[in-house]
Amino acid sequence: MDEVRLLLAAAERLEELAARTTGGTWTVTGLLASRPELVARFADGGTEHVAEARARTAAWIATLSPALAAPLAGWLRSAAREPADPHALAVARLLAG
Repeated sequence: MDEVRLLLAAAERLEELAARTTGGTWTVTGLLASRPELVARFADGGTEHVAEARARTAAWIATLSPALAAPLAGWLRSAAREPADPHALAVARLLAG
């Protein structure tokens, strides 16, 4: 697979995974039993415990494992040039909270 196709396939995989996982804004809200409680908050005010939707979220969590940190950080550093890549800035803003 050439590099362009690889990049496009990776982008498509992320979009497919995101479309089938629990949406909303995920926040850690404390402990549930002895585990962190992760809650998805939706625009309509509803919430869902992400653990309750594990069938939809497992592939997303596995894909965005700590193994993604080094290449993602490298991409952000390489995009930190004038003018900054707007997609890298969008990722950076989400990571910054």
